[in-house]
Amino acid sequence: MASIDYQKLHEDQLTLVVTGRLDAETTGRLWSEAARKVTETKPKVLIVEAGGVEYCDGAGVALLLQLKHSQEESGGQIQIKGLRPQFEQLMVLFDPGRTDKSEQEDASLASSIENVGQLTFRLLQDVRLQVSFIGELSVKLVRALTHPGNLRWRDTLVIAEKSGANAVGITALLGFLIGLILAFQSTVAMRKFGAEIFVADLVTISLFRELGPLLTAFILASRSGSAFAAELGTMKINEEIDALTTMGLDPVRFLVVPRVIAAVLVMPLLTMFNNFFGLIGCGLVMISVGFAPAAVLNQIREAAFLGDLFGGLVKTLVFGTLIAGIGCLRGLQTGTGASAVGDSATRAVVSGIIAIVIADGVFAVVFFLLGI
Repeated sequence: MASIDYQKLHEDQLTLVVTGRLDAETTGRLWSEAARKVTETKPKVLIVEAGGVEYCDGAGVALLLQLKHSQEESGGQIQIKGLRPQFEQLMVLFDPGRTDKSEQEDASLASSIENVGQLTFRLLQDVRLQVSFIGELSVKLVRALTHPGNLRWRDTLVIAEKSGANAVGITALLGFLIGLILAFQSTVAMRKFGAEIFVADLVTISLFRELGPLLTAFILASRSGSAFAAELGTMKINEEIDALTTMGLDPVRFLVVPRVIAAVLVMPLLTMFNNFFGLIGCGLVMISVGFAPAAVLNQIREAAFLGDLFGGLVKTLVFGTLIAGIGCLRGLQTGTGASAVGDSATRAVVSGIIAIVIADGVFAVVFFLLGI
């Protein structure tokens, strides 16, 4: 057993007399008792009489070190007397030493700089990999287009069906709701000026030039971009991609090119569905506020030109390439572990959406400079 007695000789000094065995079983009880006593008295000088300690293991050393560090942090002093030499050696061995605030700040600053450096290195490495992948994919796409017989058309059509035909429902629903909401919100503002008929112009131009391609790209990135990353990531973990390389088959030509071509083919079609159902939603709102269907159709026909429609469709070709390419790249970059595939799918969606927004901004500047 172990025990602690307290002797308070005067106001600024407290003496702890420790006797017995300081082991894992007894130290826990003494720890809270000693800490409470020291906290209550707050002595400037703490004297620990340890001559009666018969045995001391790591738990006992931890108690003595805790008392020592508590006194140092509060600006007090501590004296440990009578402790056997072998136990003093344990204290020296276990004591990490006191870290000054300046040293902690320096360590924190060094850690922050190191984190920034690692983040910058990973970012530059990722950019290098993307540039390399874009170059390789461009070469393989040109080769596939100049030699269409070498392309796996059956797999390409299956992928196009999954990415395009299976996404018609959600694309049409989203387009209808967006057209409906835009028309309702615009009608409230236009009514103040008696110009409700121009709601058709606003919704039509917005859908054709911006919202139709952009929303369709977001849908494709969420559905197909993540699916491509998950499929290729699973193949990477199962070492199927390594098997293809061993058999002399190029993974980029064999897996990536069909997905990119399928995404580029279905993006304009899905965008047309989005635009069409968006106009239906707009038309229903305008009919509900009192306009004749023929007037609505004439206003929609006069609102936009073919240049507006084809300008949006040109965007979809670039968006489809970005979505499929980034999704496949993240899949090929899948690491090991249970969460690797999920991480790749998440990175594919996030990177795809960011790339779409950046590309859309570039298109906006180019169209402005060209006066389109």
